[in-house]
Formats: sequence, structure tokens, C-alpha cells
Amino acid sequence: MDVSVVSRTPAAGDVRSAEAAHLAQVYAQFPFEVVSGEGAYLNCADGRRLLDLYGGHAVCALGHGHPRLMQAFRRQAGELLFASNAVALRVRVRAADKLVEFAPQGLDRVFFVNSGAEANENALRLACKLTGRSRVVALEHGFHGRTAAAGAVTWGARERWYGFPKTPFDVAFAPRDNAAAAVSHIDGETAAVILEPIQGLAGAFALSDDFLREVRAACDRHGAFLIADEVQCGMGRSGLPFAVSHSGVAPDMITAAKSLGGGFPCAALLMRDEIAAQLGGGDLGTTFGGGPLACAAIEAVLDAMEEEQLPAQAAERERQIRSTCIAGPVTAIEGRGLLLGLKCAGGARPVRDDLLAADILAGTSALPEWLRLMPPLNLREQEAAQLAAAVHQLGPHQEQANE
Repeated sequence: MDVSVVSRTPAAGDVRSAEAAHLAQVYAQFPFEVVSGEGAYLNCADGRRLLDLYGGHAVCALGHGHPRLMQAFRRQAGELLFASNAVALRVRVRAADKLVEFAPQGLDRVFFVNSGAEANENALRLACKLTGRSRVVALEHGFHGRTAAAGAVTWGARERWYGFPKTPFDVAFAPRDNAAAAVSHIDGETAAVILEPIQGLAGAFALSDDFLREVRAACDRHGAFLIADEVQCGMGRSGLPFAVSHSGVAPDMITAAKSLGGGFPCAALLMRDEIAAQLGGGDLGTTFGGGPLACAAIEAVLDAMEEEQLPAQAAERERQIRSTCIAGPVTAIEGRGLLLGLKCAGGARPVRDDLLAADILAGTSALPEWLRLMPPLNLREQEAAQLAAAVHQLGPHQEQANE
């Protein structure tokens, strides 16, 4: 080995350049280095303290450094870092029991995996396997992951980054705001409909309750599975444990990730008993899914959800943000709970940059006018007020000022 090559690094302190030395350059990054976090705030190497309304892309449901989560990691790491699914673990039982209790009634079986894409991949595979069909309906503007099946049902993926020569099944993309048009795609050849009750990347667009009910009825008529992808909008973020429950609709499967582990990589596929009853040994599998640390994180997050009433807190902060943040460049607010889209006259990117200059971190979306907020669910009243004050200070952007 040529040690001189291995030891070459950029100047100390320039961590972004250091990352470029050996990491694949596939991510756009903010112009700062994060060194620590506490609650809803990130501490940067240059001394700045940022209000984190980006939430690690909707991952940090408990904020940064939540005592319950940190204690769970320390305790579990001191007992057992890893054991495979070939052995039973009490912490896995507790995590599964609490997740089933948290989920909508009827979703009584859990398969733990590692990421939202993996959860969606398995849900889609089960739908095709159990129905014997090879067609899936997804929604325009939806995002479900970057693996073969999950990417196949992601809007625009095949044109931009998919890469595979073929998709594993036929896909029909339906409008997200026209129930009759969406239902027309569902027939006796449909294995599943997969949808996000709130489309996160698409500006936090919430599907209407009537839309979800009509799709559920069409799935029932034709024997298709309804898969609710709640990777971004689930786990209390919408103001209820899972966003699909706002409509009263019961899906056949739910996928969860991001907030599920509060920052630890983990995911879950929840399914009805009737689905799980058709599975045998080897039909599903994973090495790291359901590991001790992941399950300790899931248990800690679910305990905090209950004890701190985090879904209710998310709903309360939504009301506050809706009532105080339509000002300056912000002309409308979409979404539910603390997955919100702020429509920005003149575009979301300049508003994001202006907020960052005011020490507030927010995210953009796939739609250029829509800014996304995905903060911790325990965001405090004064922290939401900090956002409102900053928005009021911005003033209208040029496009709005010229109207």
C-alpha cells in the first residue's frame, strides 16, 4: 500500500474538501460543518447555532441528543451490540409490541429492515408475490426510494437516475388530485397501489381524505393491496401516529422509517395478519434489520411519543405556524402536522438562503416554489415563533413585490 496516497488530506478544518477526497460526490451540501446538536438546534464549527427545521430530512423526531434516546443507546450498547434474527431478543419483542400498539388497528405484524427504500421494496415484492400480478399503481410526484422496485414507482426516476434497463413490474402513474382518474388505473391486474398520504418531496402535498377513501374502495373491489408509504410523513409527524389515519382508511401495509429510530438507521414494514399468514421461512430476510440497537432506538422513540404526546405537539405547532407564517414571501402553507410546505413567491431557494442567514435551517423540495419544514416533533412554541419572526422580517421577494 502506498501510505503517501492514503495520508494525503486537505487542510485541517475544511471538512467538505476532506469529504471530497474519498466519498462519492452525490449530495448537495450546506456551507457549514455541524459538530453537535441539542434539542432543535445544531452547533456549527464556526460557532453558529442553527434552529434545525430540516430535522435531518424528517429523521430527528425527538430533536438532537434526547435524553431517553441517548440512555437507550448507552444501555443497549453495554449489553449487546448485535445478534442476528437467528436468535430471539427481548428488546425486539418490546419494539414490535409498541409499534403495533402505535399503528392503526389491524396492522398486527412487523418486519424490521434498515431503510425506507428496503421497506417499500419488500412491500411491493409481497404484493406481487401474493396476488400473482405484475402491475402497480403509484402517484405522480411520489417518492419511494432508490432501489429497483421503489425507484420504479418513484415519479420521474426512470428519466433522471433510475439506471436499470427494466422495471420489475409494470407501473401506471395516476394523478394525485383526481380520485376518479386514479381509480381508473386500478383493475384486476393491479397488485398494489402505493402512495404517500403526504407527499414530502413534492412540497408536503397532503392527499385528500376522499381521494384515499376512493382508492381504498377500488383496491377492495379488485383485490389489490393498498400500501401507505409513511417513511417521511409517519411516526406522529402529521399530528396522528400515521397520516393515513386522518382519512379513516386502513391500508394493508404501512412502511415506516426516518423518525422511527430518531436518528438511528432502521425501518419497518407493518402488515395485516392475513398477509403475514401467507409467508414462510425465507420469504423475507435481512441481516441488520431488527438488531438490538435499532430496536432500542425504536422503543425509546415510541415511549417518548406516548409520554410527551408528540403527535399532539406536532398538531399544535402546525396551528401556530399556519397562523403566524403567511407573511413576506410565504403565500400558502400545505401539509399536516410538522411536515409542512411553505409556498414562496419568487421561489423557495432564496427564502431558504435568507432563513439560513438568520440562523434557521429549512429544506427545499422537488417543486421550486415550495419550502419544506420537517423539524423535531417537540419543537417549542418559542422556536416556531423564531421562524415566524424571521419570515416577517424577510419581506416580499421580487416576484411578489412587482404584482
